[in-house]
Amino acid sequence: MSDFLIIAGLSGAGRSTAADAFEDAGWFVIDNMPSSLLNKVSELVISSGSETDKVALVLGRAGGEKYEDELLPALEELKSKQNRVTVLFLDASEEVLVRRFEGTRRRHPISAESISEAIATERRLLQSIRDVADIVVDTSDLNIHQLKSRLADVFRNDGHSSAMQVQVMSFGFKNGAPVDADTVLDVRFLPNPHWVDSLRELTGLDKQVRAFVIDNPQCQELLDRLKGLFQFLLPLYSAEGKSYFTVAIGCTGGRHRSVAIVEELAKEIKALGYVPYVHHRDISK
Repeated sequence: MSDFLIIAGLSGAGRSTAADAFEDAGWFVIDNMPSSLLNKVSELVISSGSETDKVALVLGRAGGEKYEDELLPALEELKSKQNRVTVLFLDASEEVLVRRFEGTRRRHPISAESISEAIATERRLLQSIRDVADIVVDTSDLNIHQLKSRLADVFRNDGHSSAMQVQVMSFGFKNGAPVDADTVLDVRFLPNPHWVDSLRELTGLDKQVRAFVIDNPQCQELLDRLKGLFQFLLPLYSAEGKSYFTVAIGCTGGRHRSVAIVEELAKEIKALGYVPYVHHRDISK
């Protein structure tokens, strides 16, 4: 049985960076592959007796209306051959993608009257693959090194563990809600340490902030209810065949309340028998 990673995403969202990251991690990588050749190439890789059983196929751009008709059946056929297949989709906001193209003076691969129109067209063509993706990573706020680190965190078990991976993320609503989360929770109803002078420059990783947030009776009740919620939900998602689950906890700035709660929630998820991966998206902002 081979592990196949299908890497798709918007132009400018980091597919080339992802390809480099997986190649550095020992994956056999084929870049810029037409979706119509997905199964033919995978068969050649398997029959060639490649020394690695981890293969990353980076899909080329969406070339037209037939993209969905070609790709989705090809994915189903690949899965039907008893291969482990994971679909990674790289996304980014329109504003960031426009800035990346203008900054590098690269032409968008889809012809249109403007970069924004080209991005909108490509996003529409790729919606079906995004909908079936196992993992969606928003690269809007990630540089090359941060993206590689994020992918290393997500794929740290190389896909060989049968247990569902659970990522617990903190973020700030003022920086935008994450597009790559399965569940988003708002904890802005809790008292904000930002308005306490002695706590403002600290983060939820500091014990003073943690005590301020976690010792609040409302927070204690929230954590008790979340424990029961995830005790109920996680086994159901795992039984459904979901390999990755991301829960995002948001406060205003993403530095205090959400960070402290994520650290506590990760402990509860670990106690339920899962290995949580913690990511504090906005803690340095």
